[in-house]
Amino acid sequence: MNLKLARTNRGSSTAMKTTVAVAIALCLTGAATQSVAADAAKIGTVDIEKAIKATSAGQKMAKELQGEFEKKKADFQKRDGDLRKMFEDLEKKKSLLTDEARAKKAGELQQEQMKFQKEVTDSQATIQKKERDLLEPIAKRMEEIIEKVAKDGSYTAILDKRAILWGAKSADLTDDVVKEFEKTAKK
Repeated sequence: MNLKLARTNRGSSTAMKTTVAVAIALCLTGAATQSVAADAAKIGTVDIEKAIKATSAGQKMAKELQGEFEKKKADFQKRDGDLRKMFEDLEKKKSLLTDEARAKKAGELQQEQMKFQKEVTDSQATIQKKERDLLEPIAKRMEEIIEKVAKDGSYTAILDKRAILWGAKSADLTDDVVKEFEKTAKK
């Protein structure tokens, strides 16, 4: 009976060693497959800001914003010049005015200056809001194009170029994204 048990244990031991060997082989094969899969990961980069600026939609947006900015800038430069002249005039005439009249004029000019500063700030906020409103549909479409380029090229990930320290030039898909964006815009 002991001999029979010993043979059974020996047989179990061999079967167990075979099972362990198969398990180890499967693990190694799985690890090798994962390693190959990791090596095969395809990653690209896109400079989103550059891509948007390079599209016709982005250029149209920039031109529209620049036009609005230039119009406001000219108006504000004129008003700033007028305020400076008023301060200079007050400075020249201050010896001719009574203290009360001078204080009143200075107060009025200060109120005008504060009103002007508020208008400049409001104008900047308006232009920024307009930029966001114009940029939103372009950025949404850009995301869709990047997703299409990623799927078509079998990319695992596409990163914003500004978020990485270094990347091979061959990984830069910015031009491809711009071309695809323009191609879909013409349809």
